[in-house]
Amino acid sequence: MSYSPVNTIWVLVGTALVFFMQAGFSLCEAGFTRAKNTGNILMKNLMDFCIGTPAFWLVGFGIMFGSGTALFGAIDPLIMGDYSHILPAGVPLWAFAIFQTVFCATSATIVSGAMAERTKFSAYCIYSAAISLIIYPISGHWIWGGGWLAQLGFHDFAGSTAVHMVGGICALVGAKILGPRIGKYDKDGKPRAILGHNITFAALGVFILWFCWFGFNGASTVGMDSDALMETAGRVFFNTNMSAAVACCVTLIVTWIRYKKPDVSMTYNAALAGLVGVTAGCDAIDAVGAAAIGIVCGVLIVFSVEFFDKIAKIDDPVGAISVHCVCGATGTLLTGLFATGVTTDAGLFYGGGVKLLGIQALGVISVAAYVAIVITIVFLAIKHTIGLRADREDELAGLDISEHGLLTAYAGFAMNPDTTIEDAAGPIEVTGEVPAAEAVPVKKMPTFSGESPKFTKVEIICKESRFEALKNAMMDIGITGMTVSHVLGCGIQKGKPEYYRGVMIEASLLPKVQVEIVVSKVPVRSVIETAKKVLYTGHIGDGKIFVYDVENVVKVRTGEEGYDALQDVE
Repeated sequence: MSYSPVNTIWVLVGTALVFFMQAGFSLCEAGFTRAKNTGNILMKNLMDFCIGTPAFWLVGFGIMFGSGTALFGAIDPLIMGDYSHILPAGVPLWAFAIFQTVFCATSATIVSGAMAERTKFSAYCIYSAAISLIIYPISGHWIWGGGWLAQLGFHDFAGSTAVHMVGGICALVGAKILGPRIGKYDKDGKPRAILGHNITFAALGVFILWFCWFGFNGASTVGMDSDALMETAGRVFFNTNMSAAVACCVTLIVTWIRYKKPDVSMTYNAALAGLVGVTAGCDAIDAVGAAAIGIVCGVLIVFSVEFFDKIAKIDDPVGAISVHCVCGATGTLLTGLFATGVTTDAGLFYGGGVKLLGIQALGVISVAAYVAIVITIVFLAIKHTIGLRADREDELAGLDISEHGLLTAYAGFAMNPDTTIEDAAGPIEVTGEVPAAEAVPVKKMPTFSGESPKFTKVEIICKESRFEALKNAMMDIGITGMTVSHVLGCGIQKGKPEYYRGVMIEASLLPKVQVEIVVSKVPVRSVIETAKKVLYTGHIGDGKIFVYDVENVVKVRTGEEGYDALQDVE
């Protein structure tokens, strides 16, 4: 057989890009969840690829591409059989095998996000293996391996259904069986917002995925050695980008209207929604169709996330179900409307009637039903043997420490506190008297009796944006030292209500700056009045000033006490 250098290089470059999507999924999932689970999430995204690779080599590839029946390929351990009937023109077997391996790993990693922060690591390893061994390969055989859907003319160019919806269905079933995270819903079933700890990670992850999607979709031409393939690749690249960009614009507008502000995390999810949606038909539609798919997915992602969060009560920390399952299925169906007839039958809007749309719908329903049944069996088997969900104490402490012995993924960095609300009973009333022998005596400490002037501590809580002005004003009136801390807090108004992924954040702990100053020579009233003048805007959240008596001041370096300890004199 004669190999094509151009086709082989094109497939291998696409393979590398699709592999790098693991980094994007890792960052995206870690950013949208809490810091105490970061190490666990990174470990899972590593291991689903490392487990899936030998699993697909041993069993999955043969099932998917073997020349068996219309329902099942062949059991071919180590890929020893003849696959000439399925190989793209000019592409060696092992180049095609590694290309398909990274697609399999992508499907498996989708499940991690929806089940994040509460799944046992051992259980995750087992169901990831099951996805790569049998679940993905069988439905993949139907679609890409010459199976019954391929014979009917089902069109899924790069995997809206074969990869993304399969992973999304597994995520949906898993999250439902697993149950929500502790504190996600109150006693009345109202969802609480559990904020992701690092939006920068999430954003970088999305940009990596967007970049790699050009390989995911573009390299699915599996060739570049003809004018037709080059034209198709260009169209695929353009449509892929168009759908993602339009989806972001639409979601920005929708969230701006619904939440009064454009939602950051939802808009980043929209990019992935547009990418997933266009993946099925990116070769078969024109730019108008790509934009239309972006519009639909941009609207759909918002209402889908809200539906699963508020109505279905399925806790999906990263929106994986909405992005991959809902938009994957929708994009596959929309191909039946917008296909122009260039690489497949024309869709309904381009004079092809309902034939392609019907085939697309049949494929979505049949794959969804098959995957849902098999993965349910897998999850229930795990649940009733080794257990699917982490223990309550482990979940509250974080899976980093409980599953991996990792104290923190951010050694040396201060992180925001976890504000999870436990579903615990109310406070216990304490009655009775403490025996005299066990009581702890309360002692009044004597006041400092030195000859120093009066010391006063002024504590100022203010907005971060006003700190520099406050610092400069304090220096101008003679303050020579201060202690500054970044803190979280709220006043009587419990913070201004905001929305995160469509859920109102109640009793917000807002970021503030706490400035502590001890004065003796500078009049306390001058400090207070200066701070008031600098911080005042007339709006809620200007801050508070607290004044305390201080008994003594000791300078550690010199041992000086009292007034002298506050003076910077050598």
